[in-house]
Amino acid sequence: MRHRAQISIIIALQLTTQVLGQAQPWGQCGGSGWTGPTACVSGWCCQPSNEWYSQCIQGSCVGSTSAATSTTRSTTTSSRTTTLTTTTSRTTATSAPSPTTSANSGSCGGTSATINQLQGYGTGTSGGGSGSGITVTSCSALEAALSGTTGGVIRINGILSGCGTYRVPSDTTILGVGSNSGIINGGLYVRRVSNVIIRNLKLSPPAKGDAVNIDGSTRVWVDHCEFYSLGLVGGKDDFDGLLDVNHGSDFVTISWNKFRDHWKGSLVGHSDSNASEDTGKLHVTYHHNSFTNVNSRLPSVRFGTAHIFSNCYTDIPTSGINSRMGAQVLVEQNHFRNTKLALVTNLDSDYDGYAVHRNNIFDNSDIRITQVGSFTSPPYSYV
Repeated sequence: MRHRAQISIIIALQLTTQVLGQAQPWGQCGGSGWTGPTACVSGWCCQPSNEWYSQCIQGSCVGSTSAATSTTRSTTTSSRTTTLTTTTSRTTATSAPSPTTSANSGSCGGTSATINQLQGYGTGTSGGGSGSGITVTSCSALEAALSGTTGGVIRINGILSGCGTYRVPSDTTILGVGSNSGIINGGLYVRRVSNVIIRNLKLSPPAKGDAVNIDGSTRVWVDHCEFYSLGLVGGKDDFDGLLDVNHGSDFVTISWNKFRDHWKGSLVGHSDSNASEDTGKLHVTYHHNSFTNVNSRLPSVRFGTAHIFSNCYTDIPTSGINSRMGAQVLVEQNHFRNTKLALVTNLDSDYDGYAVHRNNIFDNSDIRITQVGSFTSPPYSYV
């Protein structure tokens, strides 16, 4: 029944855009076989996410390009490079929900990728839509906003502390207002829902639990957030993960985030014994994130398929990308600096994982690959 309801909503939205002659905010505006509107409403720009899908993104169209020219990919298969040519040009949206932080503006160099563009396995995620939504300034107000079956657009203004962990309903966008808003000593639980966007938040987990836990959910985009805790002090089990994806979750993009000063970064697939639920799922894209002074799990992937590109790794004492339990990872155009076991396939599990890597920089960083993978080309275009 839920599937039929989702189809009815999609059809209704498509009919609405065709009648109006313009694609609505966060709606589709192009792609292979698309016959609907190709222009967005005022204040929104049609940006290609991949060769099949373009979406109306808020902001000006300055610097945008057509889908045919904006999707490029490196296919070189060399195992290691010593130089990486990049540029520092970026296109930013001019108004909310534009992120105000940029994960990779530091020593790892710039990139020509548009920072507001949704790429990867999470493409198509629209969250709570384009409405103005509500703005919350307290834990109780946030809890109330998340209490329905759909959340719409929820804007957090300021730092909320000690809220506990709140479940996020389907069709929800949670946005930070300005450059210093978010949740500390609390978390977001994205459990058995779909179509969720989390952007522009500072997130620090509670003593027990994750800052963001994506559990049995599909179509989730986590973008331009900053994840952190107290650093590598105390015991590694004093805190759980910063951002975990588990229990058969699927079609997730994690982009332009900062992960810093924590023991456990990002776990994909929660245990070695969950093959029946996870096999064939857990498709996750990590791109343009920075990882600094995080002990391990950047990410650690069991059973799933992960595309990990254009990220920066700095001062990682134990391990970076860990492919295990038959997982397939494609690792390209990343920069690893002072990262012990930047890429490893035989760590911490009973069975090894698989990895393909190309055009990465390994600066005082090692790799240990026991099985070369078969995942060499994702089913989407990307920049």
